[in-house]
Amino acid sequence: MSALGTLAAGITGGIWKIIAVIMLAALLVVGAWAGGSWYLAARDRDAARVDLAAERSANAELRGAIQTQNAAVEAAGTAKLVAEARGQAAQQQAAAAAKRFDAALAKVAGARATTCDEAMPVVNLILESTR
Repeated sequence: MSALGTLAAGITGGIWKIIAVIMLAALLVVGAWAGGSWYLAARDRDAARVDLAAERSANAELRGAIQTQNAAVEAAGTAKLVAEARGQAAQQQAAAAAKRFDAALAKVAGARATTCDEAMPVVNLILESTR
């Protein structure tokens, strides 16, 4: 049995070596695959960070443009209100001037003049009334 034991021990010792080499090769393959996947994931993460920074920059520019546009719209609204107020005041002034002119015309409604000397007192009266 000693020859058989020696043969079994030799085979068993050799099988373990072969199994160890196969396991080492499998470990290297799995390690290389995991390392490659890790590298690809890190590369994709870095690309995503660059894209995110670019999007944040574009977003900030768009927000600034929107704020500028909103400020311009508000300024236009304020200018419209001011213009409407000026228009209202001008209409009131025009109405007052028209009333004064109508009153002046009513004062001189029956006046008749054939010469410049006769017309000047009427013209002066109109001018003073509308002043």
